[in-house]
Amino acid sequence: MRLVIANCTVDYSGRLDAHLPQAIRLIMVKADGCIAIHADGGAYKPLNWMNAPNNVRELEEGSELTWVVTNPKGEKLTIQIHEVVSDVAHDMGSDPGLEKDGVEAHLQELLAANIGDICDGMVLVRREYPTDIGPVDLLCRDVNDAAVAIEIKRRGEIDGVEQLSRYLDYLNRDGNLRPVSGIFAAQEIKPQARVLAEDRGIECLLLNYDELRGIQSNELKLF
Repeated sequence: MRLVIANCTVDYSGRLDAHLPQAIRLIMVKADGCIAIHADGGAYKPLNWMNAPNNVRELEEGSELTWVVTNPKGEKLTIQIHEVVSDVAHDMGSDPGLEKDGVEAHLQELLAANIGDICDGMVLVRREYPTDIGPVDLLCRDVNDAAVAIEIKRRGEIDGVEQLSRYLDYLNRDGNLRPVSGIFAAQEIKPQARVLAEDRGIECLLLNYDELRGIQSNELKLF
């Protein structure tokens, strides 16, 4: 992990164009190549970011440094560093990953056991399908043998959609899997998360814990 605190100007071009005027910000560069730019506020969400895989070029122009970050999707992030306040790197080692709470883990188990209830012909390939950026909750195949990645949350929020999006980007680079579609499954899905999921072509699945346990109807709602 590399952490750079710098007075910088940032320009992004890709799905849209965005500009961050000159200010002091934190530039976070993760070992997998992800880059995120944070202000001193605004909770956890970065002002701008680029998910891996990325290509980073550092160009010196006099006393200033410019980072040009590009990726295979045609996105470009240009960070002009006017002054470096701090530049440190830390080896954080391998992360064991997020341990799900009891309800979330049980939801995964129950949905895996009833995977055919999502739609006719759906079959489970594997639970906790391993990738270099973390395990996918459920990897399935639909009636047409197309791969489907399912991310399961107790409460579906924007960060869960972002997580599934990263998995889909990664899985779709595998010629044996692509095209891979996504399903975001949760007991409750926040409106903003639903809008983001639908914008990215991800389907939303509302889970009922009691129904999955067979207490009531076993009909799931996919929309």
